[in-house]
Parts: sequence; C-alpha cells; structure tokens
Amino acid sequence: MPNLSDITDFDSLAQASECLKTMAHPVRLRMIEVLLDHRLTVGEIADLCQIRPNVASEHLTKMRDRGLLDMDKEGRQVFYTIAEPGLRSIMQCIRARFGT
Repeated sequence: MPNLSDITDFDSLAQASECLKTMAHPVRLRMIEVLLDHRLTVGEIADLCQIRPNVASEHLTKMRDRGLLDMDKEGRQVFYTIAEPGLRSIMQCIRARFGT
C-alpha cells in the first residue's frame, strides 16, 4: 500500500485537473502540438487548426491565462510559444496512445 506522503495532495491534483480541463479540447491540443517547436502568430495557428483567427485567439487566451502559453507582441503581430515545458511529455503520451 502506498504511503500517503508519497502521493500527490488533493490541492495539487485539483490544480492539475483544471489545467487538464483547459487542454481537453481537440483544437487546443492541436495548438499545443504546433507550438511545441515553433513560435507562431495567431493567424498561423488559426490556419494550421483550420479555424477563424478570432476563435483561435479565444482558445489561446484561455491557455495563456492558465499559464500554459506565453505571448509576445511585435508591432501588430502577436506570437505564442509554449510556457509549460511539461506539455511536451503530455503530447508525447497522447501521440503514443492515440496518434499515428
């Protein structure tokens, strides 16, 4: 039987659950996937996800607010990058289980 000191506390699990809920959308998972090795604009992300830029912006804002993504502006363009390095491992797990 595991020792209680060796398992994650419920507050931490609740935080993890909220992050996973934020990610739990096919468009957001695709966004994470395309951003893993690239710095992209909202328009580029929208094109790769086959959605309108305003819809992409809403999804990106949710993930940025959760601390999963970083955003920086250059003039009128907004670029997104991955802020949470653990996303790479999560996407590797998803690809191994569900990917091609």
